[in-house]
Amino acid sequence: MQYPKVAFIGSPQFAVASLAALVQAGVPVVAVVCQPDKPAGRGNELRAPAVKAFALTHDLPLLQPVKVRDGALAAWLQGQGTELVIVAAYGRILGADVLHLTPLGCVNVHASLLPRWRGASPITRAIAAGDAESGVCLMQMDEGLDTGPELARVTVPILDTDTTATLEARLADAGAQLLLAKLPEIAAGRLRATPQPEVGLTFAPPVQKQEGRIDWRQPARQIHALVRAMQPWPGASTTPPEVPGEVWKIFEEGLALGDHAGQPGAIVALEKDAIWVATGEGSLRVASLQRPGKRAMPAAEVLRGMRWTVGARIG
Repeated sequence: MQYPKVAFIGSPQFAVASLAALVQAGVPVVAVVCQPDKPAGRGNELRAPAVKAFALTHDLPLLQPVKVRDGALAAWLQGQGTELVIVAAYGRILGADVLHLTPLGCVNVHASLLPRWRGASPITRAIAAGDAESGVCLMQMDEGLDTGPELARVTVPILDTDTTATLEARLADAGAQLLLAKLPEIAAGRLRATPQPEVGLTFAPPVQKQEGRIDWRQPARQIHALVRAMQPWPGASTTPPEVPGEVWKIFEEGLALGDHAGQPGAIVALEKDAIWVATGEGSLRVASLQRPGKRAMPAAEVLRGMRWTVGARIG
């Protein structure tokens, strides 16, 4: 078929899967827009968004605007001959001039089952909340925050071992496949847009660093979900006994649920390579730890020489 000329707007790795699918299918991508390079790491060196790296590798026209609502972005997209705008995890609010640039409008590849988890961090929020499933919605964008009518969706189960990183990878692939499958209908205007229901509406604001701090008074299952949701950023953390002022990170490797009873935060059992910590309901097995300035290591190596005993409290 003859595909429309597509302008693709997105920034992180999640968006690359959809952009790559379009390019590999022979869709004419006449413009790519992503956020500017940003300082990252200890050296604050500028780091390019993943979409930029893909665009440069494939010689796609690229723009990284600092401002998106001053008319310049819409003018550039129009000058590229854009016929359809596709957005995936751009991270900025687009103006009406871009949303209504073409008769086909803007289609968003959103990583949740709308209206659940509208906003910037739907994947992390879904795992942290203990949701059994997530998915991807194709949405006709309007001027609200993920409020536009739905065009299509695909459901993806959330596994008990999923972190934000692993679920994001599966959702990115599922979204790319859904987009490619529905693109002919979108281009022909045959895909019916269904308004989102207000029932089940939740929001997914950006994750803050302090949200990774573990509250051992919560049930073990909830803490288990938090540890997985906070990977790869900002990480789940707690304070250890006998090391005042330090904050240690806990990872999902070897994490397990148990039925030990005790005061929340108390070490209730010691294994050769792990510890069991009591929570508000049940216990949690911790097998991978990281001290400040160190790499993540098996708990046995981190704890060697610490002389922790059953009854010591963390957090």
